[in-house]
Amino acid sequence: MSKFYPLTVSRVAQETRDAIAVTLQVPDQLKDSFAFIQGQHLTLRARINNEDVRRSYSICSGVHDGQLRVAIKRTPGGMFSTWANDTLKAGDQIEVMPPMGHFNVTLSAENHRHYLAFVAGSGITPMLSIIKTTLATEPRSSFTLFYGNRASSTVIFKEELAELKDTYLERLKVVYVMSREQQDIDLFNGRITKEKCAQFFEHWIDLDDIDYAFICGPEEMMHQVSEALQEHGVAKDRIRMELFAASIPKHKHVARPCIAPEAKECAVTVIIDGNHASFTMEKDTESILDAGLRHGIDMRYSCKGGVCSTCRCKVLDGKVDMDVNYALEDYEIARGFVLSCQSFPVTDSVTIDFDQDN
Repeated sequence: MSKFYPLTVSRVAQETRDAIAVTLQVPDQLKDSFAFIQGQHLTLRARINNEDVRRSYSICSGVHDGQLRVAIKRTPGGMFSTWANDTLKAGDQIEVMPPMGHFNVTLSAENHRHYLAFVAGSGITPMLSIIKTTLATEPRSSFTLFYGNRASSTVIFKEELAELKDTYLERLKVVYVMSREQQDIDLFNGRITKEKCAQFFEHWIDLDDIDYAFICGPEEMMHQVSEALQEHGVAKDRIRMELFAASIPKHKHVARPCIAPEAKECAVTVIIDGNHASFTMEKDTESILDAGLRHGIDMRYSCKGGVCSTCRCKVLDGKVDMDVNYALEDYEIARGFVLSCQSFPVTDSVTIDFDQDN
């Protein structure tokens, strides 16, 4: 899981002025490694200005599409996204880690469900994979999508969504919400907020008919939509959220007071790809991930912001404090999973395992 593989770019499509869709060619011997579930993401790595740069991007292909494709939207000051949008072309090779992520629900051809989704901007990327796969897998299920953008010119995958609507006339509804482009129905103007969601629930959506809700986009929007859903009766365990690293503020670790000098060091054991590695670190100066990298261990990571879950691991022994968490569900934390990029040792010894999934 932690290994990067060189994949060839077979196509780069300009979706909007600031977003490209990159199709990756997967050789036959790696088909099993790169088999994915709807809603998962890939970690891409490139050498940019002599720096090892890694970023996670959601897969936008349906599981049944027979291709592996991600969307990369240019972000202000984004080193990787700028490099990819400016230089990436068909024939190039890029290092890619196999798919990861849990932004999904289990599908079955027997299901008869109604799914609801709220996304904004590039949040459509994993949702496109989820919608395509769900409607193909569950012939009796339906999907309603609210998609927020500044204007129609910034809508990623607009033509593909239109084709999906034509294919699934009775089972897919797409509602565009524009913040800087006037539309005929006033309800669909502005940003997706908690108040606007309440209006949607009153006039457009019967939440009693909704089985699961997905949310993907900027942090503030996601929290407001989630609060609105829960206040209108949707159980928290029926809501799935996916946050992008570019949409969160930078976090700085605050040292804990009163650690006795004789208890400052921690012996850490890392299990990754079946291998065991050990090192000693100070408890409150850096994350386990950064300490492992400093000791030369090829740790699994991408965003380092507690968002992408690439560095997800399980604590087998000892205890850690996790600064921020935008990626793990409550049930995962209850089972002992943490994000190593945000984890600081509390006990004198800690063992973490990257190989466990449950």
